[in-house]
Amino acid sequence: MSFTTSLPSLRDRQIATLEKMLHLNEPIVDNGSDIQAELTWKVLILDSRSTAIVSSVLRVNDLLSSGITMHSNIRSKRAALPDVPVIYFVEPNAENINFIIDDLERDQYAHFYINFTSSLNRDLLEEFAKKVATIGKSYKIKQVYDQYLDYIVTEPNLFSLDLVNIYSQLNNPNSLEDEINKVADKISNGIFAAILTMNGIPTIRCCRGGPAELIASKLDQKLRDHVINTKSSASFTNSKLVLILLDRNIDLASMFAHSWIYQCMVSDVFELKRNTIKIPSQKPNESTKEYDIDPKDFFWAANNSLPFPDAVENVENELSRYKADAAELTRKTGVSSLQDIDPNAITDTTDIQLAVKSLPELAFRKSILDMHMKVLASLLQELESKSLDSYFEIEQNYKDPKNQKQFISILNNGNEHTLNDKLRTYIMLYLLTDLPGSFVEECEEYFKKNSAELGSLSYIKRAKEVIKLSNYELSMSIDASHSTTSGLVNEAQKSALFQGLSSKLYGLTDGGSRLTEGVGSLITGLKNLLPDKKQLPITNIVESIMEPSLATQESIKLTDDYLYFDPISTRGVHSKPPKRQQYNNSIVFVVGGGNYLEYQNLQEWVTKTNTSNVNGTKSVIYGSTSIVTANEFLKECSLLGAEAK
Repeated sequence: MSFTTSLPSLRDRQIATLEKMLHLNEPIVDNGSDIQAELTWKVLILDSRSTAIVSSVLRVNDLLSSGITMHSNIRSKRAALPDVPVIYFVEPNAENINFIIDDLERDQYAHFYINFTSSLNRDLLEEFAKKVATIGKSYKIKQVYDQYLDYIVTEPNLFSLDLVNIYSQLNNPNSLEDEINKVADKISNGIFAAILTMNGIPTIRCCRGGPAELIASKLDQKLRDHVINTKSSASFTNSKLVLILLDRNIDLASMFAHSWIYQCMVSDVFELKRNTIKIPSQKPNESTKEYDIDPKDFFWAANNSLPFPDAVENVENELSRYKADAAELTRKTGVSSLQDIDPNAITDTTDIQLAVKSLPELAFRKSILDMHMKVLASLLQELESKSLDSYFEIEQNYKDPKNQKQFISILNNGNEHTLNDKLRTYIMLYLLTDLPGSFVEECEEYFKKNSAELGSLSYIKRAKEVIKLSNYELSMSIDASHSTTSGLVNEAQKSALFQGLSSKLYGLTDGGSRLTEGVGSLITGLKNLLPDKKQLPITNIVESIMEPSLATQESIKLTDDYLYFDPISTRGVHSKPPKRQQYNNSIVFVVGGGNYLEYQNLQEWVTKTNTSNVNGTKSVIYGSTSIVTANEFLKECSLLGAEAK
C-alpha cells in the first residue's frame, strides 16, 4: 500500500539534511555533470547516538556517494589522516568536545567540519572556544553547526526519540519533579528538532493535566523563541500544520494487542529496531539471524502495512515475476543462467548490453525477496508453535461472551511458552470490557499458578480505576457480516477458517518451497474473515482535530477540551476552545511509547481520507518517545505495579 502525502516525508527531509551536511553544508545541485568528479573526499566521525540516526536512513553506498571514504566512532582509536578533511556528527556534550579538541591538537585531520545532533548550549560553546584558542588551531575549524536531527526515522513518516522507560518514569508517583522536568526537556527538544526538519511552526493541541501538557508548554516557548530569533514564522505555517501531543494513557489497550499486519507481527514476534530484524535462533549452536531493511526495499514499502496472508501471497507473486524476467533475459542472451553473463565482457550485442545493465536490479530484487521469504517462513513457524491466531481472534471479538470460554480453553492448552501472550489478551479484555467475577477469578488463578509476572496486571487494574480512559473501543472487532459467495460468514465458519490457518498454513514451512502451496483458497477465505479496517482511539482523536466533519460527536467533545497553543500568536494558551478548522498536515506524538499498529492505523486513515478528496490532501507524521513492543510495555507496567506495593 502506498500512502499519499502532501509534502515530502519526514524521512526524505532528514535524508536531505544529512546529505547536505555530508557535502559540507553546501546545497546539492545536480546539473547533470559528473558529481563524483566534484566531490570532496572526507572522513565521517560519529558517536553512538548519531550512528543510530544515520544508519536508520543511509547505507554505506549512500555515504560513499556523498564523498565519505571512511566512518569511525569518536571513541575508537583512529589513524591520523592529516591531509583529509573530517566531518564530525556527534551529540553536544563535554566528552565529545574533548575528543574533538584532542584531534585538533594532534593535527589528526586537515580541516574540521563540526556538526552537533542538537543545540550546543552556551556554556559548552564558550568552553569549546576557549580550548580552541588555547591550542591555537582555530584556522583548522571551518564550520560549527547545530543540525537539529536528534531523532530516529524508521518509516517515511514515523520517528522515535529512542528514550526508553519514559512511561514508567512519568507515571511513577515516586519520580521527583526535577527528574520529570529533565525528561520533559529531552522530549520537547526532540520534537522541536523534528518540527524544524519539517520547516514549520505548528499550532499545538494537547490533552490536559498530564505530561503532554507540560511538554506542550515547554515546546510552545521554544518555538516562540525560535520565531523571534529567526524573525520568521516559517513558510510552512500556511499549510495548516498541527502538532497533537497525547499521553499514552489515552489508550493502553492498543499497546497489548496482537496484530496480523506484517510489520506489527515482525516487531511483536521477533525484534525490529532501527530497520533491523533480529530472529532468535531455534537451535543451540546457531546465532541470531539479522536482516537489514534497505530504505529502497520495494517489498517492505508495499507490504509492511498489509495483513500477513497478503504478504505471503505477494512475495510468491513477486518471486514469480522475478523468475519470468530472469528467464526472458537469459532467453534473449542465449545463456543458461544469469550467472553465465560476464559484466566485464566487451560486446556490441544489444541484448548482452541490456542484460549487463539489468543484472544489478535483478540481483537486488532477488536479495530482497529472499530475505522476506525467510522472514515470513520464520513468522509462520512462530505462529504455529504459539497459535497466535487464537489470541488475535479473541481480541477482535472481545464483546462476544463466547470468547471467555474459548480463552479459558487456551489458558489450559498446556503451552506455557505463551504466558505473556495469554496475559496480554487478558489485560485487553480487562481494559475493554467488564468481565464476570468468576471469569476473572479463574484467569488470575491460572496466572498465579503458573508464576506469571502480575505486577503489570496490578498496575492496569489501578489505571482503569483512576485514569480517565476515553470511552473509545479498540474498534478492531470483526463485523458480523462479511460477504462471501455464499452469503454471510457465521461464527462457525469464522472459527473453521482460523483453525484452518493454524492447521494448514503453518505446515507449509516444513520443507515446502512455496509458502502458499496448496492453500490459495484458504488465504482467500482468510482475507474475507480479516477485520474491517476500523480506527483506533488515536486515529479518532486525529480525525476530530484534522477533519472535524468526519468525526463523531463523542470524539469532537473530547478534543474540544484539549489545550490550544499558537507559538506565532502573542496570546499564548487559549483559555477558550478555538474555532474548529481543518488541518492538512499533522505531527502526532505520543508521550510514553508508541507502536507500529498505531502508525499503520493512522496512515490507513490518511489513505482513506485522501481517496475521498476531503478538504485537500492530508499527511500525518507519527512520533513517540520510543517504539515499544507489547512485552516491553508489560515490563514497564510491572515496574509500576511493583512500585505501588
